Amino acid sequence: MLDLEFAELTDRGLVRSHNEDSLGHVLPSNAAQVQSQGWFFALADGMGGHEHGEVASQLAIETALDGFRKIPKGVMHVSLLPRLVQEANAAVYDAGQAKHGSGARMGTTFVACALRFDSAVVSHVGDSRCYLFRNGNGTQLTRDHTMADEQLRLGILSKEEAATGEGRHVLTRSLGSDLFVAADTITVNVLPGDVLLLCSDGLHGYVPDTTLVKILQQHTDLDQAAKALVAAALDTGGHDNVSVQLIRVRTVERMGLYRGRPYRLL
Repeated sequence: MLDLEFAELTDRGLVRSHNEDSLGHVLPSNAAQVQSQGWFFALADGMGGHEHGEVASQLAIETALDGFRKIPKGVMHVSLLPRLVQEANAAVYDAGQAKHGSGARMGTTFVACALRFDSAVVSHVGDSRCYLFRNGNGTQLTRDHTMADEQLRLGILSKEEAATGEGRHVLTRSLGSDLFVAADTITVNVLPGDVLLLCSDGLHGYVPDTTLVKILQQHTDLDQAAKALVAAALDTGGHDNVSVQLIRVRTVERMGLYRGRPYRLL
């Protein structure tokens, strides 16, 4: 049976007057829910420069968590998560319209991860990221929805230029900007010992990926690792809010699919 441990931490940083990041999770309450529902983690970063970014991020998280709690037994995460993202987007969009009409709107990034059996499904909008760490190596599972990243994929910018240019702060997708939003969703198989990291750009925008790997190698305790990651961001100046969720896979339940139905592999 799938078994996890996790830690999460958020900090407003050393410059911002308040924290526009929000995070949350839904944990199975019994063994039956581990198999029928699974685990759910989500993180959002309210868009800087927009009014009530903290309201937008909190609303997105609360909407997604509530939606996950109500899922029918056995629903596939790969079809569920894009729907939860759209529900969160609609909630933020409607709240912005109600407050500002056709003027300035609320907005937020969003990244979520659902785990069940032997797989993790990740869905995201914006530049909050999900990483997978395995055997001392780290892999970025999400791609940033930013102007710089789009230009990098088109070959207009080099990797170094994209990492330092102003376009890295310009989002091409976010929750709340439009009535509908397209989320990127991927599925990865997980193994015992894998660690997933969800984080806002207050971490990855200031701390290199190589440092993230080193910190996770140095701290096997997830609470200590989360504190070390946040401290690393603060050491660079703490210019932004920083939030992290760490999920370690202890055991998995190997499953296959037949006509859309999961079955246990021996």
